[in-house]
Amino acid sequence: MIEVRNAKKVIQNGARRVEILKGISLTIPAGQFVAIVGASGSGKSTLLGLLAGLDSPSSGEIWLDGVPIHNLEEGQLAAVRGNKIGFVFQSYQLIPTLTALENVLLPFELNSSGNGLDKARSLLKSVGLAERMDHYPIQLSGGEQQRVALARAFVVEPPIVMADEPTGNLDSTNGRLVLDLLLDRNKRAGTTLVLVTHDPEVAAMADRKIVLRDGQIVEDTLPHEPLAEEQAQHG
Repeated sequence: MIEVRNAKKVIQNGARRVEILKGISLTIPAGQFVAIVGASGSGKSTLLGLLAGLDSPSSGEIWLDGVPIHNLEEGQLAAVRGNKIGFVFQSYQLIPTLTALENVLLPFELNSSGNGLDKARSLLKSVGLAERMDHYPIQLSGGEQQRVALARAFVVEPPIVMADEPTGNLDSTNGRLVLDLLLDRNKRAGTTLVLVTHDPEVAAMADRKIVLRDGQIVEDTLPHEPLAEEQAQHG
């Protein structure tokens, strides 16, 4: 579903050349839940931005569902993003002048044909916001805004959902609810889920954990590997 081949990201800051990603290669199969973790500045949000087509690598290749997105023009890239990726930001990124329902409906109107109103309403009901559809973002709590953002990410039924610290601005109760909704989508719809997090509990729930340090992958752990090693050590 996702393949990265020696992707590098370099920025030039005056005379200073900063290597943010130093040759990342990985493959994520369809339906897998991957947590990307690492210290601040390790490159995890930059990597997620490349995977989502929100930014382009300085060199290397990014393939999404068989499409090479690293050399697409912006119009083509927007079409791929619109149909293949649902993105959830830490800061929600809702449009303040649109209601919850209108925010959810927007990606459908931009990328799909037909009437998505029933689907948008159904999604808002599924995230517990049946009574809040006509409210504007400013009238919603942080947890409610993030649930609107989830419904918006799901509305075109993308095969891939990416989330950048989706629980980072939420209390533990709302954070758990948002995570459960993402996991439910991953399990029921077979959605590939790639999530950046600093929370070890969230990372522990993933099928796979990728650890970045200084722009490189230093650990790539599939489920239960540490547990198996621990059991072997204890006989």
